Amino acid sequence: MARDPTTGTLYISDNFNHRIMRCLVNASSGTVVAGGNGPGTNRTQLNYPIGIYLDVASNSLYITNFYANNIIRWVIGATCWTLVAGDINGVSGNSSTMLYYPYDVEVDCMGNVYVADTYNHRIQFFQAGSMNGTTIAGVTGVYDSDPYHLNYPYALKPDSQLN
Repeated sequence: MARDPTTGTLYISDNFNHRIMRCLVNASSGTVVAGGNGPGTNRTQLNYPIGIYLDVASNSLYITNFYANNIIRWVIGATCWTLVAGDINGVSGNSSTMLYYPYDVEVDCMGNVYVADTYNHRIQFFQAGSMNGTTIAGVTGVYDSDPYHLNYPYALKPDSQLN
C-alpha cells in the first residue's frame, strides 16, 4: 500500500485480482489505476503485484510484479507500464539484471531503486536509469542467519541518509 501525503489517497495492491486500486479519502469504493486485465506479462497486465512505491513528483507507481519477476513503473492515468528492473517476459534469475519474486520496492530522491529480491535472498540497488543491479545486502541465492546473509527479505526502507 502507498499513500499520497498531500491528498491522503491510498493505492492498494489487489494481489489476486492482479491490479492496483486507488481509494480516495471518504470514498466508499475504489478505481483500478493499473492492471485488472488478468495475470500476465503483457504491458497492460500485472502478475500478483505486491509492493508499491508512489512517486508523487512523476505521478507514478513503482510496482513489484511478483510472479512476473520484475519491477515496473506505471504512470497514473496511463494504460501500460514501463520496465524498471528484471525480465520483461517474467523469467526469474539471479544475475545482476534479473530478479526472483521481488516483494518490495523503494525509490530515493535521486531516482535510485531498491528492491527486496526475496527468493534471491538479497537487496538489489539499481542506479537511476540502469537495469543492472548491485547487491547491497545478502548473498545471492544463499540464505542463513549470520550477519552476512538474508533469509527471504520481504521489506526494506532506506533512511534519510539512504542507508
